[in-house]
Amino acid sequence: MSSVVITEPGETVTGSSEASVRSWRALCVGAGVIFCVVSVFLGLFAFVLSGFQEQRSQQQLYAEFRGLIDPSSPLAKPSGGVMAAGTPVAILSSRAAGFENLVVVEGTSSGTTLLGPGHLRDSPLPGQRGDSLLFGRSVTAGAPFSTLTRLKAGDVIKVTTAQGDFRYVVTDHRGAGSRLRDLPVSGSMLTLVSSTGSGWFGALDPTRLYYVDAALVGSTVAAPAGRPLVVTTAEVQGHGDTNAWPYVILWLEAVLAAAVGVVWLWSRWAWWRAWIVCTPVVLGVLWGLSSEVLRLLPNVY
Repeated sequence: MSSVVITEPGETVTGSSEASVRSWRALCVGAGVIFCVVSVFLGLFAFVLSGFQEQRSQQQLYAEFRGLIDPSSPLAKPSGGVMAAGTPVAILSSRAAGFENLVVVEGTSSGTTLLGPGHLRDSPLPGQRGDSLLFGRSVTAGAPFSTLTRLKAGDVIKVTTAQGDFRYVVTDHRGAGSRLRDLPVSGSMLTLVSSTGSGWFGALDPTRLYYVDAALVGSTVAAPAGRPLVVTTAEVQGHGDTNAWPYVILWLEAVLAAAVGVVWLWSRWAWWRAWIVCTPVVLGVLWGLSSEVLRLLPNVY
């Protein structure tokens, strides 16, 4: 028979009921711990660790770009042609904005801009006739475009593509809702797009799109055919990539499985052995989850 436990005057709880209550309490505490750990790591990854990931990607992309534009390299590609998403297409430098040799990749989805600034696929490349749009993050993934607000009229932006070196001069900056400027008829414009905020927490909560316009000094180059006429919603400025949701759910399941595994090992091994085995696994799972969560954020945040 179940034992009887006296909890309050006139109130009794059987031993099995007490065990059930303890189990629920342990479950709630465990869920709270998991939530706190995941939340803290997400914040750490968004504002710090993703920057290191972006720096590593930039180094690899810079080496790849040198191979793409070197005629003697077997990796060399046709100049100015349409490239696959994630392929480096340009090098961006501006002393006034504080960035140098910033590698621009093809594509502007939220996952692509984790690598660095992205080129909107249905716009011409820098140096070609028309308006070239480049999107970059202002807070996460190294925040390569966080300094766009420093640019003023007359500042110089240098761009290198497979078609040569180009010099742009800043003409204006705009916010969301501003009057659209006239598109170039025969020349080339460069528009850098990011986000900005206001108030004490504006740097951590950029709620407004920010545009910097610059005009090419010199002649344009030819634009090969084949560039897409439309892009997906995920590639438009200020949008996240909803295709990341299935991966986020899978990584959350992996987090739960890792938590169960940690508890199971700690109950059977010495704590230091469980720590050695579990730490790299847990960090890897949290890293994968955080990367997918950042894809859900707007591509310029």
